[in-house]
Amino acid sequence: MNPLDPLLTSRLRLGTMSLLIKLKTASFVYLKEELNATQGNLSVQLYKLRDAKYIKIEKRFKGSHPLTEIKITAQGVHAFEEHVKNLKNYLHLP
Repeated sequence: MNPLDPLLTSRLRLGTMSLLIKLKTASFVYLKEELNATQGNLSVQLYKLRDAKYIKIEKRFKGSHPLTEIKITAQGVHAFEEHVKNLKNYLHLP
């Protein structure tokens, strides 16, 4: 049996990846609200995913307001899909 990805066993990191699998991109504010996370904790978890190359973090301005967008990478999609497959194997699901 293949091991689970330790990066994806955290609630916030798994939640972030689950949302991004569906949406492909989301704002920091959206993720913070959907995951009921604090700004500091979410930031730390996002940087861990970024360092693993699972996501990209892009900062820009929309009008005069800062906007931070989080995008899933192809490597992130693959890692998430493998994690789900391995989890199903642990649970003996088809």
